[in-house]
Amino acid sequence: MKSFFEEGVYDEIISRVAQIDNHSKKLWGKMTAAQMLHHCQIPLNVILQKEDYNLKPNYIINLLFIKSMYNDKLWRKNMPTAPDFRVKDYKDLSTEKEHLLKLLNELNDQRHRTDWHNHPSFGKLTKEQWGKMQYKHLDHHLRQFGV
Repeated sequence: MKSFFEEGVYDEIISRVAQIDNHSKKLWGKMTAAQMLHHCQIPLNVILQKEDYNLKPNYIINLLFIKSMYNDKLWRKNMPTAPDFRVKDYKDLSTEKEHLLKLLNELNDQRHRTDWHNHPSFGKLTKEQWGKMQYKHLDHHLRQFGV
């Protein structure tokens, strides 16, 4: 599985995000394209420590989730979303795309870091784990909208 920090992955993600527009149709799930772009910002805000979400360690959930985070299997469609990560209100697509691209750029600028903080739910993660987590989440939702 790819990591956000691998060579070329940032460009791939940026290219795929650029393809999302007001005509993008979801292949599964409840979110609009704009809501999905906003939702994808949340894990980036976590890794960049921009916002403090109400995430708490949960040993059983983490044990189940962590296995799916780092294997090469695609996430199944319609997986449950953590309450703090749900987006239900109206979002403007161009605004959300701009915000997401800024966060992706900021994370890419930090790709050479070796010291990463603990994840609020999963605890200590390596750079590789952080990178794979970001890629897998972004890939899942971009595939949700056919890109």
